[in-house]
Amino acid sequence: MKKRLIVAFVSGALILAGGPPKPPKVGKGINTSSSAAVNVLVKYNSSPASATIQNALSCGGVVNVVTGLLNAVSFSVPGNKVATLANDPNVDYVVLDRPLQVSGNWVGSLPDYGWRSIGADQAASVFGLTGKGIGVAVIDSGMDNLDDLKSANGGNRIVYSQSFVPGDLSTTDQFGHGDHVAGILGGTGKDSTGGNYTYTVRGVAPGVNFINLKVLNSQGQGSDSAVISAIATAIVLKPIFNIRVINLSLGRPVEDYCANDLLCQAVQLAWQSGIVVVAAAGNGGRDNTFGTDGYATITVPGNNPSIITVGATNTMGTLTETDDIIASYSSKGPTLLDHYAKPDVVAPGNQIFSLRTPGSYLDTNYSGDDVPLSVYENTSANSAGPYFVLSGTSMATPMVSGAAALMIEQDPALTPDQVKARLMLTANKFADTTYTITDPTTGQTFNEQNDVFTVGAGYVNIPAALSSTEIVGSPAVSPTAVLLPNPAGVTLTFPSATGTSNVLWGSGSLFGANVIWGSNVLWGSNVLWGSSAVWGGSSTSSSNVLWGSSAIWGSSALWTSSSIDAENVLWGSRGGGGRQGDPR
Repeated sequence: MKKRLIVAFVSGALILAGGPPKPPKVGKGINTSSSAAVNVLVKYNSSPASATIQNALSCGGVVNVVTGLLNAVSFSVPGNKVATLANDPNVDYVVLDRPLQVSGNWVGSLPDYGWRSIGADQAASVFGLTGKGIGVAVIDSGMDNLDDLKSANGGNRIVYSQSFVPGDLSTTDQFGHGDHVAGILGGTGKDSTGGNYTYTVRGVAPGVNFINLKVLNSQGQGSDSAVISAIATAIVLKPIFNIRVINLSLGRPVEDYCANDLLCQAVQLAWQSGIVVVAAAGNGGRDNTFGTDGYATITVPGNNPSIITVGATNTMGTLTETDDIIASYSSKGPTLLDHYAKPDVVAPGNQIFSLRTPGSYLDTNYSGDDVPLSVYENTSANSAGPYFVLSGTSMATPMVSGAAALMIEQDPALTPDQVKARLMLTANKFADTTYTITDPTTGQTFNEQNDVFTVGAGYVNIPAALSSTEIVGSPAVSPTAVLLPNPAGVTLTFPSATGTSNVLWGSGSLFGANVIWGSNVLWGSNVLWGSSAVWGGSSTSSSNVLWGSSAIWGSSALWTSSSIDAENVLWGSRGGGGRQGDPR
């Protein structure tokens, strides 16, 4: 009887039985009574012919982007003509071409130690791996041929560049985010090695080749259509440049079920084509607008259950990871509407040193966050060197992308699902603790706990991942959190395709033996990450906000098209709350 109740609840409230509801033909947020132009993505039932495009143009539309993926075209069209456009029988639905931004913050600090705390230094010294020959598509704000992004002999490792920013053919990084991300992923540390340098600012996989796909403008802003087009290009170029990883340090709020979201669909196609997709979780962990303490703030496309979604930790300025804690801004699951358990893993993302782009928006407007030479060189000079410091899940994401590149160099036969499974299986598990983090600038205090929706499967451990020989034979789909009606609690379920007998995807070893929420609710060695209850009524959140929150479990969305971007909540001019990072 209990099982039937759960099934009824799932098929009713969570709509797992028949999949998510089909989106309306005209999506929310489009003002259909205004003559003002609005950017929309039109999803066609089949590849749009010239006559179909002409129909949109006759409505006063202007073609912005033909994505080449998902039969979707981006138009700028008067709002009051959208309904006419949608009447075309070949139109499946029309949604906003939603804006998205990076998920970074900027603040100065001591050396971050991020790449060493996850064991990237051992990849070369112990395993002889640098990511050499692996192509990584960095879909971001562009890249420049900086010293640390070149090969050891000065050769160009940026093997392909293309801009998808409307009206901007330049592929350079005018914002200053793409170079920083690329440096974390694959910087060689050339400009901080040798001589009087006391600390090398290096990336995780310094041998990778970069495919520079620019989608963000000089203000760090972009659109769904640009990112979808870049993903389509990466898929096409995969065999040419051996593209095995896509890095997406960007995102936007959830507006619909993942199965209906075109950006979610695009990353799914990339994953299915054999490319590991790594995306930022978002920076909404401090957002308590709806009384959820930052839960349910995972952004798109990090809400896709197939790909690897990354949260951010704070290294506390030490090499050891034993004192590391979650960054208070790191977005938490479950994902809105679908309730997928995210993030999948966490990695260092707070106050990370990487490349500075001279003259970029960030460099010009936040020069106080340039890293002084005296921080990593034996000098008293406080002048700016070639490095800059940023915080956010944007910074944690390339840490994991670099780890994936190292794993694929070691074993080119690895599938995206196998990479994800090994990273989760071998991740260092967090102790069952609750704690508070106080912002030193504002005095705000944030409640944190090491649950599955905050730290996922744990802290990425590159040497352990490279030592693993486990093979997962089924899709490594992130589980779905299900709210149990009686007794109150939560369980995790998997699509039947994954099964529970698999050596990885049916064992508690993915999360380890730590107790997560309450002594009677174990992620122990005998508890499957499948059918056992995860949260019971006696082990609710320390702040008592998550379970029973209509904002998370109800039918209405937590974010709307007019909400602030969850990727930039609380960051500087993009949120309100200052530019500070977590305390050291």
